[in-house]
Amino acid sequence: MELSERYNPKESEARWQQFWEDEGIYRFNPASPKSLFTIDTPPPTVSGKMHIGHSFSYSHQDFVARFHRMNGENVFYPFGTDDNGLATERLIEKENRVRSTEMSREKFIDLCLKTLERIRPGFVADWKRLGMSCDWTIFYSTINDHCRSISQKSFIELYKKDRVYRKRKPFMWCPECRTAIAQVEMKDKEKQSKLVYIKFDTSIGEKIIIATTRPEMMAACVAVYVNPADARYKKFIGGKAKIPFFNREAPIHPNPTVDINFGTGAVYHCTFGDMTDAEWVDTFKTDVIEILNKDGTLNEKAGKYKGMKAKDARNAITGDLEKAGLVEKIEPITHVVNVHERCETDIEILQTEQWFIRYLDLKEKFLEAGNKLNWHPGYMKNRYDNWIYGLKWDWSISRQRHFGVPFPVWYCKKCYATIVAGEKHLPVDPLVDRPLKKCDCGSDDFEPEKDVMDTWATSSLTPQIAAALFPKIHDKLYPMDLRPQAHDIITFWLFNTVVKSQMHNNINPWKDVMISGWALDPHGKKMSKSRGNVVEPQAVMEKYSADALRFWAAGSKLGEDLPYQEKDLVTGSKTITKLWNASRFVIMSLADYRPKDTAKLEITDKWLLTKLNRAVTASTDAFKVYEYAAAKSSTEKFFWNFTDYYLEIVKDRLYNSQNYSPAAMESARYTLYTALLSILKLFAPVMPHATEEIYQMFFRQFEKSKSIHVSRWPASGEAYQEEERLGDMAVEIISALRKYKTSKSMSMNKELERVVIDNNAIKPLADVIKTTMKIKQIDFAHIEGGIETENSRLEVYD
Repeated sequence: MELSERYNPKESEARWQQFWEDEGIYRFNPASPKSLFTIDTPPPTVSGKMHIGHSFSYSHQDFVARFHRMNGENVFYPFGTDDNGLATERLIEKENRVRSTEMSREKFIDLCLKTLERIRPGFVADWKRLGMSCDWTIFYSTINDHCRSISQKSFIELYKKDRVYRKRKPFMWCPECRTAIAQVEMKDKEKQSKLVYIKFDTSIGEKIIIATTRPEMMAACVAVYVNPADARYKKFIGGKAKIPFFNREAPIHPNPTVDINFGTGAVYHCTFGDMTDAEWVDTFKTDVIEILNKDGTLNEKAGKYKGMKAKDARNAITGDLEKAGLVEKIEPITHVVNVHERCETDIEILQTEQWFIRYLDLKEKFLEAGNKLNWHPGYMKNRYDNWIYGLKWDWSISRQRHFGVPFPVWYCKKCYATIVAGEKHLPVDPLVDRPLKKCDCGSDDFEPEKDVMDTWATSSLTPQIAAALFPKIHDKLYPMDLRPQAHDIITFWLFNTVVKSQMHNNINPWKDVMISGWALDPHGKKMSKSRGNVVEPQAVMEKYSADALRFWAAGSKLGEDLPYQEKDLVTGSKTITKLWNASRFVIMSLADYRPKDTAKLEITDKWLLTKLNRAVTASTDAFKVYEYAAAKSSTEKFFWNFTDYYLEIVKDRLYNSQNYSPAAMESARYTLYTALLSILKLFAPVMPHATEEIYQMFFRQFEKSKSIHVSRWPASGEAYQEEERLGDMAVEIISALRKYKTSKSMSMNKELERVVIDNNAIKPLADVIKTTMKIKQIDFAHIEGGIETENSRLEVYD
């Protein structure tokens, strides 16, 4: 069947995506005897639509999945959505113009579930449009019954192992989202502020000056600390400082952790300005004065500043201190502030009742687990290790939100015992369900746990969630082969998944981890709506194609960030066009050809097949270690050899077949068929739509596979070293003669009168050079000067 003159990606891509789904091309077969390749697919957060970073990193994992499927493996490649987190909750609020805190939990959860059912298909459609080869029938949502059961079971198991505990203690709190957050959800942000030097009267009759960026916390001051090694303040130790405006005193104590060189070297301990204050409460057993509400406003203990937001109170109290003559000076300062990574609101420290996973004592275990993983690229392990070294607090897993996976917990109102649900009855919602038996004290009056779990407490179980969909082969699916993901969530998703797998099963959740970089704007900057530099992948696919977008994504080395450059999309489109045009030429030349297993090969055909052999070997080796960019590069290099040289070389045989033996013609057609089919297969992981179109239009009638994507990956063939050497020399000469014609503004079809070649070794290919470059006469002789190539000298007479 003849290919149309032009390739139409808009029509073709949608058609083949539907074909793949209808025919079950990517369907996982749990009964297959083939070796398994299992992928822990990242479930994207349902928070709007696919962004350019998604299209970038998901393309990378799909390249690998497609290779392994074509390599004869039974690929387990599920798809899930992460839709129980704060980002999804915010989307639901925006979509429905509601505020969760103003609705009952039951009504808001019902609204969330109904909204997700409505928007999820459109959300997932972006991934399908990209050409992802997941088995879409293996689907999970992190809020469905299956996932909630597994997440609650994980909690119960850890509770029984005494790895989960509930405690009221100071911890990180986001006043905007009004929930506790974990260490991993914080990020550092550089901000401009003021260092206020405040004069405090003391019990020894001298003033002590304290420098702080948070004067609004003065009402919560419980102590003043100085370093015992600081001679300036020895006389103050044991005394008391009088707190301005609040008519009370705070003790002055020695504290060796105080930085002598910051500010004045004297600090006040307020509860709580940051997590250091929380640590000092534990160390020095100080009293706690809480002045912050959960919405970030100050409470009645802040006196006249009650009801103000922290920043407003900061300005107000600084002004009052200045009026009272209690400010020594104010210095501008640039410092790093902890903010919530979701909303970038400054983190506060509140003393609240929270659930934690106890794991700080397991840091060495987690480091050893990281050592046993195969990291691609290897240097990404440093991020994992550094995160563990920097862990300071247990994992806070409770969130003060309406929507999420509930804790399977109730509290006895009589004896305050914690009641945990039975595993056989999961999932449960304590707000709706009740314990199945009375408390040991005899009471059946219970208070349900209202908090929900952190989304990462569930997402960290994705290998178990996916494997549990096939209970009969669960142990074959888990641990998995591969975790693909971007580098920004190593500390979120990768680490927490290792934590859960090690704590539950004492094994790693996968063998290999493959880390992608970020997609950046054309100037190498992070994309964000506030900067106005966001590139929408939907618009890119509409303007170019999904294959062109994937071609761009394949241009980065594993782990490296890649700026979005439109020229790369243009290059991708041109490559597809060149592949299409080359295929049309080859297929027309094979109109009456029937494939054969072997042929008696000509020198140039052996040269090309040797180059193909090298490309197949290089691409295969690269894919096996997840180096998709190297695989693409080796394929491109061969493809350009094929189109720029071989097709030009073989044209005379095809156009003037009467001048060649049947064997020579058979050799040409065998080589064209083999080379083009192999090129399509090598390109198929990166450009699945165009390669499928060409395969279906011609090759499927001869090959057994109903899709190129389940056909066999090319095998390395015989290498003809001598013929490769001769072919390379011929290509050098052809290239030099092309440059000559170009320099003389000659058409490539313009006949050259005579060419003298000073290289007798190339004589077997003299006729090839002659017909390819339209030369009337070729002679071989020793010459001085002329055109020099790596192996030959030429004299040209035009």
